[in-house]
Amino acid sequence: QVQLVESGGGLVQAGGSLRLSCAASRQIFSLYTMAWYRQAPGKQRESVARIGSGGDTLYANSVKGRFTISRDNAKNTVYLQMNSLKPEDTAVYYCNKFPPYDAYWGQGTQVTVSS
Repeated sequence: QVQLVESGGGLVQAGGSLRLSCAASRQIFSLYTMAWYRQAPGKQRESVARIGSGGDTLYANSVKGRFTISRDNAKNTVYLQMNSLKPEDTAVYYCNKFPPYDAYWGQGTQVTVSS
């Protein structure tokens, strides 16, 4: 059973930066497109960035130019560098394959951006 563990969240002021990490219990990244998702209170979970096995990336319009997704297959880890954070980025952030697989959802990591 694969486990995905997200880390790196926290409280930051608007305009600040955070780097999220997602570590897998075993090698899956080289096989799949991986993505970062977020869920804000009262809203549905949404995909914000994804990265293909070849390194191609795609971003939601709301984060384009501010967030960067990357992967290190040797370390079984996916990253999300978040710059110029806004209060509307406040959410629990999760990683999963794209499209997501229900069994892979982890606990997520909370990101809170204060104004």
